[in-house]
Amino acid sequence: MSARPLLRIGHPLLLKSAEAVAEFNTPELDSLIQDMLDTMAEADGAGLAANQIGELKRVVVFGFDENPRYPDRDPLPMTILVNPSIQPVGDIMEEDWEGCLSVPGMRGWVPRHKHIIYRAFDPAGSPIEVEAEGFHARVVQHECDHLDGVLYPQRIKDMSKFGYEEELFEKYPDVADNC
Repeated sequence: MSARPLLRIGHPLLLKSAEAVAEFNTPELDSLIQDMLDTMAEADGAGLAANQIGELKRVVVFGFDENPRYPDRDPLPMTILVNPSIQPVGDIMEEDWEGCLSVPGMRGWVPRHKHIIYRAFDPAGSPIEVEAEGFHARVVQHECDHLDGVLYPQRIKDMSKFGYEEELFEKYPDVADNC
């Protein structure tokens, strides 16, 4: 069990939908999850989907106490979601800067539902249901998008707010505050 290489934008597996996990509480699932956690930690990520390490399984991990990529964000509880689904609560959308380990060095201004309920299973197969808002909801939506073969640049409405971090820092100083 160890960190794995991250797939980057352009790799065909990032554009494919992941398959539902059929068996819980298995050594294979536990190994995949540990590799995902190790990979996310090594890359200072806030979250990671199995697709990003080449596994087309509906598994997402996220969470951190402190994160150098998101220094001004509140901690997120370490969470493992197997076969997640998202239900928006209301119609309020919120735009904010996003980055991605599979789109290194870049950020984009992405609309997301402000308030969601997500449902999933833990690795043992027990159901999870959580109501989330703000950054927590954004991270879950971002990672679940990966499971459907969607990368955050596909959600950007204003491409003038997508680019390399260094260039965006000059044009939009608030990028640095949220990256």
